[in-house]
Amino acid sequence: MQEKLRKLPKIDTLLLLPVVQEKIGERGRQVVLHAVRKAIDSLREDLLSGRDYQNLKTEAISRIDAELARMQDMNFRRIINATGIVLHTNMGRALLSERAKEAVWEAAGSYSNLELDLSTGKRGSRYDHVIELIKILTGCEDAMVVNNNAAAVLLALDTLAKGGETLLSRGEMVEIGGSFRVPEVMKLGGTTLVEVGTTNRTHLFDYENAITEETKVILKVHTSNYRILGFSQGVERGDLMSLAQKHHLVVFEDLGSGFLANLDDLQITDEPRVQDVVVSGIDVVSFSGDKLLGGPQAGILVGKKCYIERMKKNQLNRALRIDKLTISALEATLRDYLDEEHVRSANPTLRMLVASPMSLKEKALILQEKLREKLGMVFPLEEDESPAGGGSLPGVMLPTWVIRLSWPGLDEERLTHILRSQRPAVMARKNKKNLVLDVRTVAEEEMEELAGCIASAYHEEIEDRS
Repeated sequence: MQEKLRKLPKIDTLLLLPVVQEKIGERGRQVVLHAVRKAIDSLREDLLSGRDYQNLKTEAISRIDAELARMQDMNFRRIINATGIVLHTNMGRALLSERAKEAVWEAAGSYSNLELDLSTGKRGSRYDHVIELIKILTGCEDAMVVNNNAAAVLLALDTLAKGGETLLSRGEMVEIGGSFRVPEVMKLGGTTLVEVGTTNRTHLFDYENAITEETKVILKVHTSNYRILGFSQGVERGDLMSLAQKHHLVVFEDLGSGFLANLDDLQITDEPRVQDVVVSGIDVVSFSGDKLLGGPQAGILVGKKCYIERMKKNQLNRALRIDKLTISALEATLRDYLDEEHVRSANPTLRMLVASPMSLKEKALILQEKLREKLGMVFPLEEDESPAGGGSLPGVMLPTWVIRLSWPGLDEERLTHILRSQRPAVMARKNKKNLVLDVRTVAEEEMEELAGCIASAYHEEIEDRS
């Protein structure tokens, strides 16, 4: 093995080769040096694993070329989502509507009235583009937007509870993806967490007994990524508001998902809508833009004007504000909601959530036929269920149709890997030791491309085996 490793070309020797010198002239020394080092590192790993090569120098040059080509590719790439999970955090959550995509494209390539009042010619507020829409849709007195919901919670607590105590039920101490926890955000907001009740049951008297002269806020957190079932109890919003008014406290609710639509026909009835929470009288409510709202990443704060105004003036707001691309996408998303029927088809998140089993079966049959045409194989079609995902609608499973991928001698782990390596990458869902393609999250215009990627993956595997 040591003899093999000694035959590896030296980096300095490779850099002096005419073919490599030519690349340095085109791309610069630092870029080519990086590619050379990567080539040698990968060759060393292959030799250690037992592979052998007739000409290590030729192989090294080939790998240098491959690395230089790879460096031109974007790391941020498109994925065909065949998992059926509508709001997949790792894949970017909500897709933007056509209207929102057009708005972002225009904002990205043109100057805009981001902070310019066109009626007066004077400086305006970036929030003015969306505040009126949010007020119309939610019924709130005032609103503002920051870059995500964690930022919204941080800003609200820093403004309303800093230096004091905040009451929170033990059953609402949520942890979201990436180990971000509500208690930790509270600590950053400068407020002291006071736990009330137990994990499964919290009563009004638990809150009242915990109130001291230091108490400033009662925080309610919607458990948008899990449910506590069985012997459980929480406190109604109206009762919390009555208690807060009695003691001159602020009630702040972190809704998380940001639900505006009415999906009662899908039996999605336990997810609170923002407008219903506002009507209940809660002082301040925060929610996400890129979950069930189906828009860009944003944290939206709505509520009573006196509290929202204080948050707008908080210096922390400058660090958390949204940019022009987010504003343009959010405005377009909200305008779609002005027509309750139209938004179900215009908003991709809602469109995928409300897709009927019959329409999904038709899509699955189309994909099955395309795969038969390209591979001469008929993959089985099955009924299944899709989770909504993305920390939204926990426990809600949506009926769907899937195609089960199964190739002799090819295990699920290897199949997953080769599908991820396609361009675009394909993500399928694991199910009963096999992979399934759930068409709920596959667009009509992606069907042909998806079939092509699967055929390409299959042929690559056949070539590797030979």
